[in-house]
Amino acid sequence: MQYSFPTSIKIIVTSVESLTYLPSITLIEKKDMEKRILGTSGLEVSAIGFGCMGMSFGYGPAKSESEMISVIRAAVDMGVTFFDTAEVYGPFVNEELVGKALEPFKGQLKIATKFGFAADETGRWSQLDSSPANIKKVAEASLKRLRVDRIDLFYQHRVDPKVPIEEVAGAVKELVQEGKVAHFGLSEAGVKTIRRAHAVHPVTALQSEYSLWWREPEQEIFPTLEELGIGFVPFSPLGKGFLTGKIDASSSFEAGDFRNVVPRFAEENRKANQALIDQLQVISDAHQSSPAQIALAWLLAQKPWIVPIPGTTKLHRLEENLGGASVKLSALDLMNIDQALENLKILGERYPEASQKMIDR
Repeated sequence: MQYSFPTSIKIIVTSVESLTYLPSITLIEKKDMEKRILGTSGLEVSAIGFGCMGMSFGYGPAKSESEMISVIRAAVDMGVTFFDTAEVYGPFVNEELVGKALEPFKGQLKIATKFGFAADETGRWSQLDSSPANIKKVAEASLKRLRVDRIDLFYQHRVDPKVPIEEVAGAVKELVQEGKVAHFGLSEAGVKTIRRAHAVHPVTALQSEYSLWWREPEQEIFPTLEELGIGFVPFSPLGKGFLTGKIDASSSFEAGDFRNVVPRFAEENRKANQALIDQLQVISDAHQSSPAQIALAWLLAQKPWIVPIPGTTKLHRLEENLGGASVKLSALDLMNIDQALENLKILGERYPEASQKMIDR
């Protein structure tokens, strides 16, 4: 099958060679990015946010704090106003990193963090705890680590089956009333949970995985979010790096990189899933862009209340990712992408079995 692609796409890339990373709030004025509002909440953020997890957790050993502060401040310089972290990333060190990096811009940016995990008797952060007491304890600790007076968006990291969601929403509602939290969010929550929580306190945003290789949220989640006026924040918008086109069957991952245990990243599945990258490469070549930029532009084109949060530890990848906000895909582009990908079957679960059990349905 052959495809024809319009050549009207405009890609704007900002050079980072001359940037300096001084702790000055004037950096935020250097570059603007399109803004979006998450649902009907009034929470305005940059069209592409920044997922900070990988700087200190999940993708191998933690990176140099000073280097990561430079990358985060470069993101601010390039127009990013929305940063995502969580207590459990590290744990704690990622919130501390974000707090240090963004303190000079206090009050000008939006920072999201999460509650809902706790250490077990062995010290592993593998058990869920969304009890109201723990929610309030996490909020106080996160405020200190983030060096802010109020958490802009406070997500329940995973739905806790031991605690009714009404109690969770009620606890966050009290934090909102106390001025310690501005907005309430959920992560990987199903439709029934979203509705029950929203009935107690408005849910501003749902964070779940969504990308060209994981489109399940389109089926039931999107109609619900649209009905209730809730924004959507896709994590892993680049398929945990696979949609960049830089990972293939021969790739290896560092010790401590969680992709080592993700079924979708098993060697045989990477080999089979390469067909997706091959199709994406054809499309990106036609537009003189990168696969990552097309993947992010595709996400932005789905709904005006979608704000993806790709993460990176490298300046050139940051620049590339944010360039996706300037790629404007036409209706014909989107149709061609859907046609090119609709017959491809992606192999491998997106989580190992233990993590799959924590996803609310």
